[in-house]
Amino acid sequence: MMQTSVQQFLQQNPRLAHFVRFNPIWYRYLTRDPTRVAELEKVSKSFYGKTWPQKADKIKHHMQMTAMLVQFADMMKD
Repeated sequence: MMQTSVQQFLQQNPRLAHFVRFNPIWYRYLTRDPTRVAELEKVSKSFYGKTWPQKADKIKHHMQMTAMLVQFADMMKD
């Protein structure tokens, strides 16, 4: 059974609780070793696309899409 402190932590962080529901192996990891909470946070950030490289790629993609729409609008003017 999972420690009460870990259960409370997951209740306070619904995004992490959601991640654990989608990845039940993490329930097992946290039950056996509650100190893996920090690792859980890192893995969930990667899963949700919240790391800096992922954010930078997302911004780059949006900028490329905007540039393409501007080019398309210019082409439609002609």
